[in-house]
Amino acid sequence: MERFALITTVCLNPSIDHMIAVDSLVCGGLNRVRDSRYDAGGKGLNVAVAISALGGEAECVGFMDRENARLFETRLRKSGTAYDFIWRDVPTRTNLKVFDRSCGVVTEFNESGRAVGEEELARMTELIVHRARHADVLVLSGSMPPACPADYYARVLRAVAGESCRCVLDADGAPLAEGIAARPWLIKPNRAELEALTGRTLGDIPAVRDAARELIAGGATVVAVSLGGDGAVIADAREAFFAPPLKIEVRSTVGAGDAMVAALTSGFAAGKGLEEAFRMGVANASAMCMTEGSEPPGRENFETLLQTVQTERI
Repeated sequence: MERFALITTVCLNPSIDHMIAVDSLVCGGLNRVRDSRYDAGGKGLNVAVAISALGGEAECVGFMDRENARLFETRLRKSGTAYDFIWRDVPTRTNLKVFDRSCGVVTEFNESGRAVGEEELARMTELIVHRARHADVLVLSGSMPPACPADYYARVLRAVAGESCRCVLDADGAPLAEGIAARPWLIKPNRAELEALTGRTLGDIPAVRDAARELIAGGATVVAVSLGGDGAVIADAREAFFAPPLKIEVRSTVGAGDAMVAALTSGFAAGKGLEEAFRMGVANASAMCMTEGSEPPGRENFETLLQTVQTERI
C-alpha cells in the first residue's frame, strides 16, 4: 500500500482501557476474570495508531498525564506514530470494558476524566492550529474532558478554517451538533447518533441515506454512518453507497469505529474516491471486530477483507 499524507489526530481525553474477559457476565454475582489487559487509549490516539498500522503517516496531539505517560508513549513509539502533548498533573481516567465470551458482547464503564480549564484549552487550540499547518487532514475525535465547552470542536474547526487541511469530526451529542455547523469535511455518526441529530427513527437504508444528506445540507461534506450488524452507509452531495456487513467472527466491537475513521481518512488522503475509501473503512472496521483489545488489526487481515467488501449505490 502506498504511503499516505500526514494526518494529525486530536485526543483531548486519553484513557487507560482495562479490558477483561469473562465466560458469561453475571450481574449482581461473582464473575471470574479469564483474561485481563491494560492499553493506552482514547479515540484520537486509537485513530492515529490505526493509521500508522495501515502504513500511513500519523501524529497524535492532546492532553497527557505525566504519571501515566509511559504507557501511552510506548504504544505510540511501537506503532511509529509521532506525538506532541500538553502535560497535565492529573490522573488519567480508566475505562473498564468487560467482554462476555458467551455472547461476544462488550459492556463498557467509562470514566469522564478530569476537568480542563480555559487556559489549558487555549494552549491546546494553539497547538492544534500549529500542527494543522503541516497536516493534510486533521481528525477531531472522542469525548472531551469535563468543563470543556460543548462547542470546543466547533471552535477548533473555525480556528483552522484558513489552513489547507481537511477536517474530520467523530463525536456525539452536543459537540457533534455544534461541530457540523462549523463545516467539517467528514463526520462519522452511528445510527443512534444520526437519529438523535435528525429527531426520528431511521428504519431502513434509504432513510439513513436521506438523514445523512440532511447533515450535508447542514454543513458536512461527507457523512459515513456505521450501522453495526446492519453494515454501513456513506454519502456526499452527489452519490451514496451501502455496504452490507461482512461474514466474520466478531470477537469484540471495541475500536471498530476508530478503525473505520482511520481507514476512511487514509483512503481519502491518498486520493481515493468515495466508494473506494468507504470500502477501506468497512474492511478495517471489520478486521478490528475480529481482534480483542485496542491494538489495530494487521495489514494482512485488512487487505484480505478489503477484497470481500461489496458496495451498492443507493
